[in-house]
Amino acid sequence: MNKESLSKKIIIVGPAYPYRGGIADTNESFCRALVQEGHDASIYTFTLQYPKLLFPGKTQYSTEDSPKDLNISRELNSINPFNWRQVVNKLNKAKPDIVIFRFWIPFIGMSMGWVANKLDPGIKRIAMCDNIIPHEQRPGDKALTQFFVKQFDAFITMSKKVLDELSGFTSKPKKFFPHPINDNLGDVMNLLEARKHLKLAEDGKYLLFFGLVRKYKGLDLILEALSHLEDKRISLLVVGEFYEDKEVYNKIIRDNNLEDRVIIHDAYIPSTDIKYYFSAADLVTQTYHTASQSGVTQIAYNFNCPILVTNVGGLAEVVRHGELGYVTSKDPIDIAKSIEDYFDNNRREVFSYNVEREKEKYSWKTFSNELLDLASGIT
Repeated sequence: MNKESLSKKIIIVGPAYPYRGGIADTNESFCRALVQEGHDASIYTFTLQYPKLLFPGKTQYSTEDSPKDLNISRELNSINPFNWRQVVNKLNKAKPDIVIFRFWIPFIGMSMGWVANKLDPGIKRIAMCDNIIPHEQRPGDKALTQFFVKQFDAFITMSKKVLDELSGFTSKPKKFFPHPINDNLGDVMNLLEARKHLKLAEDGKYLLFFGLVRKYKGLDLILEALSHLEDKRISLLVVGEFYEDKEVYNKIIRDNNLEDRVIIHDAYIPSTDIKYYFSAADLVTQTYHTASQSGVTQIAYNFNCPILVTNVGGLAEVVRHGELGYVTSKDPIDIAKSIEDYFDNNRREVFSYNVEREKEKYSWKTFSNELLDLASGIT
């Protein structure tokens, strides 16, 4: 029997409701899986996550209902050291067996690292790392990451790339396990019903670029690739809030006469509406310039949607070329050739079938057991 299989008290420290976004959704799915496995699991989220000055989007907060089945409390202020001591006191008083800190950006490393450092002996401290080296680097990032990493007993990553980067910071126990599929995405919809809801042509050919628009995510690459496609019936759905200057992309669209083939929904998409876009799309495109892993891949898997990724970071680790989709270079012509192959050879049915079978291994139950196995080795 797994030494950690008996019920444990586990606290996750990181984003959760009322904060929005993929990391918050992931923490909630993770906590839910732990509870379903019989553990006493809860989440400490933020009282303040990002100061307004540092947040590029419209809002940090969710407009959806709070998850009634989870114990989530707002505790941590990312920039107030007086608050950090209060969080430490509350964690030590709760006497958890394991505290899991979710690390995705160096900025958060000081508050989380300080709290982890002050926990009582006997509390196992595990860092769950989305990134180690950030996509958009700033002065002080390395020092903040080093400080954070130093405080932990063990680490789990969701891509081999991040695992390799972590090895440059610590020799402590670490484990890679792929990003699971969140449990709040809904079921696959009928393609025609999804397109009708979105007011899209029933017989259209649609690529989907989904998620926050940031420079490293390579919207420019898929727009350039679109301009190289001979089949002008192929359109691109750009769905997500712009964290970059939108005019940069509008210029690419105008310069390549793509106005009639690019549909932009510049807004954060709540989890209840995600199903429409992925059910309506023929192919999800992740033409990133740099990457660790991406939750968008797992969203696509949830809806049995084939994926095209560029061969950067950990994206190619979970997309088998020619079976689940395509792995291409960052050359827009190479990207365009794969898109043409997909439509010209009617690959959707076979690829979708393969994706449906593949997604079975991306469960939060399995992920939870992997983390508990890691915790069992901490002395």
